[in-house]
Amino acid sequence: MKSHIYITRHGESVWNVEGKVQGITDTPLTEKGIAQAHELAKKIKESGIKIDEVIHSPLSRAADTAKIVAEENGLPLSVEPRLIEQNFGEYEGHEWEKHPGVFHEAKKQFACDYNGGESMLRLGQRIYNLIDELKERSEKENKTFLLVTHGGIARMFHSYFFSETNEEFSSTNIDNCEVKEYEF
Repeated sequence: MKSHIYITRHGESVWNVEGKVQGITDTPLTEKGIAQAHELAKKIKESGIKIDEVIHSPLSRAADTAKIVAEENGLPLSVEPRLIEQNFGEYEGHEWEKHPGVFHEAKKQFACDYNGGESMLRLGQRIYNLIDELKERSEKENKTFLLVTHGGIARMFHSYFFSETNEEFSSTNIDNCEVKEYEF
């Protein structure tokens, strides 16, 4: 029997609205983001998806989303520091519209640390190790996890399960409070 793991991105944040790269910058949810989290909690409850634990990033936009989902579904909640968004270095606060395509191209440079941030290679190591541990836990404890995290983490998570070109990798996205399912 295969194990499943689910991943979702936090609700809409202030910098999502402002069109900025937020990385490790801790920006709060908007009212719409809070509503999205409540809607996500409702969808999980109504879908009958079996989730045993909600695990989230320490950044408030993900933590607040996770708390809503966990509380409304009566699920245990834990923080996992490795689910924090990638540090985008010089791109933190970068406005998408002022420099179209620049950040997208930078995400293809896997060894680049964005002048003081975290390279894709280091991020991959962090996330792949976490996935390996969660797979082992899932099999040993017969548990299904929902990870509440960020777009960059979801992108790297997806790459663990699917082969992608650099262009496909840098273009992989997940919407706010969209849920994706993966099988081990």
